[in-house]
Amino acid sequence: MSVKYIVYLANYSDGILYVMAVLLLLALAVIIDRFWTLRRTILRGHSIIQATSEMATLRQGEFIALAKLAKNLPEAGLLDTAMRHQGMVNSETMANRLEETVMLIAPALDRRLWLLDTVITLAPLMGLFGTIIGMFHAFSILATPGHAPSEVTGGVADALVATAFGLFIAMLGLAGFNALSNQVRLIVHQLESLKTMIVNRTDGAPVVPATKTGAAPVSAKLATA
Repeated sequence: MSVKYIVYLANYSDGILYVMAVLLLLALAVIIDRFWTLRRTILRGHSIIQATSEMATLRQGEFIALAKLAKNLPEAGLLDTAMRHQGMVNSETMANRLEETVMLIAPALDRRLWLLDTVITLAPLMGLFGTIIGMFHAFSILATPGHAPSEVTGGVADALVATAFGLFIAMLGLAGFNALSNQVRLIVHQLESLKTMIVNRTDGAPVVPATKTGAAPVSAKLATA
């Protein structure tokens, strides 16, 4: 298939194939970008999980070491929350705070996947639209005297290329979308695992009572009453 013929097919669909080519490039860009980012996040997150699982307890020093290892990973948000509340709340409250952090982090993981989802839906529809336009051109030949019917069938074949191209884009996008969605699921699972590890390894830590500045703890007041 020569470049000249591809240009002919694009013009035959009144430029619909050009738009579909842009959709293909957009889908490939999203797939490559998100796959690279999410894959690195999974591999580095696994090292955080592994390092945490080898620690019997988590105190300030361990949290600082893990935070340096996490850097800009999603796990860094969990570690930061745990450091700020470690020793200040009980295990149930700590779990709730960490769950809140996971809920805030999760939407950023599937960033730009909505573009891929839109391409999957839009590409076949645009391909069908391009085919319909091509059909108009093919059957308009019958209105011109002196043209053989074989020219109509050739035009129909050219028109169907748009539908085939749209289905190809949709299949490629669907495969990429499912793969990326699975990677997002794995990262969320890593966050949930780290949350459980943090709660289990900080359980039993002394809780500092929350008192106002200059006011004695309630237990001290009862003891002197």
